[in-house]
Amino acid sequence: MNSINATIAAMAKAARHASQAMSRVTSGQKNQALRRMADEIVRQADAVRAENQRDVQAARSGGLAAALIDRLAITDSTIAAMACGLREVAELPDPVGRLGPSQVRPNGLEIARMRIALGVIGIIYESRPNVTVDAAGLCLKAGNAVILRGGSEAFHSNQALAAVIGRALADTGLPAAAVQVVPVADRAAVNALLEQEECIDLIIPRGGEDLIRFVVANSRIPVLKHYKGVCHVYVDEGADLAMAEAVCFNAKVQRPGVCNAMETLLVHRAEAARFLPAMARHFTAAGVELRGCPETRRMLPGIPLATDEDWTAEYLDLILAVRVVESMEAAIAHIAAYGSSHTDAIVTRDYERARRFVREVDSSVVLVNASTRFNDGGQLGLGAEIGISTSKLHAFGPMGLEELTTTKFVVFGNGQIRDA
Repeated sequence: MNSINATIAAMAKAARHASQAMSRVTSGQKNQALRRMADEIVRQADAVRAENQRDVQAARSGGLAAALIDRLAITDSTIAAMACGLREVAELPDPVGRLGPSQVRPNGLEIARMRIALGVIGIIYESRPNVTVDAAGLCLKAGNAVILRGGSEAFHSNQALAAVIGRALADTGLPAAAVQVVPVADRAAVNALLEQEECIDLIIPRGGEDLIRFVVANSRIPVLKHYKGVCHVYVDEGADLAMAEAVCFNAKVQRPGVCNAMETLLVHRAEAARFLPAMARHFTAAGVELRGCPETRRMLPGIPLATDEDWTAEYLDLILAVRVVESMEAAIAHIAAYGSSHTDAIVTRDYERARRFVREVDSSVVLVNASTRFNDGGQLGLGAEIGISTSKLHAFGPMGLEELTTTKFVVFGNGQIRDA
């Protein structure tokens, strides 16, 4: 235990020094390092996949859920996506050092805000080794140092990726401690990381609700979080039902094991009799288990009754809760009562109701006539994302480069002194 604490403390101190050095690194140097990382990931793809297979085989032997194994596996497309994400981040404008609008005070002082790095970020995550690369790239471009602690199920994958990243940093002259991956699988490393408040500025957990609640309960450092993604699609009165069918199917089936997949379908009573039987046939053919309110069960005999637990459930699986509602107001009330401020969508032809839904639903991303699966940094034009925040301080929704920085005031004068 003491050796783990010492290891993490040393990493945190090194990251603090690296973050200071990163303030002197130019945009060109950061972009060069990102492109070198991308090239190195492709060049070392066989070695990375070999280490990943060790993790996948262990996960299968240990009975890890299929959805989690899907997140864990590194395929040819995963390698290509990681490299592409790094190159995309390299092409994004560098927010660091950018001055916002200025104002001149009556005494002649010119005041503006400058965007700066947050400093040192600790990221704790599960299963997905691609997070190692996405987080490293985004934190680096935003001028931060980062300490990454992946799940034990992805330990070998993450160590292989750490070697790739470290080689790219060395080749381009950036501080070696700007990106560090915790080299031990023991969970005690998480506790040790959460105690480094003198060196780490922000903790970002990515994973299941249990992990995030553990981090929030034990951290001495500010935490950006989302506990879970209880995402809704509401099919409005008069909606284009063919569009609604396509949107709902994609939101649930395209990748059910992710946080922006639909978990509850809300349907206006006026459309339920026409919409639900056809939609249910498509869902059933795709292996989706439906659970419904009494009115839904009247139209879809044989499906189980949804309980209160179903309305708050993040299934991360091919299971869907369905509720017939009397009005859009009832749909909004349901989302307010059971949602998680993550992602919610409306399918409607009515412009005014769409505007009202967008205004009143308090979620990080609200969509009109589009799948919940678009709540993703890449899909929203941010490049690779660091995660999705459902807390409002200091970011809400997908976190890209801008959200990995903050601002400070800068004041330009010509000798002014304060006399009152």
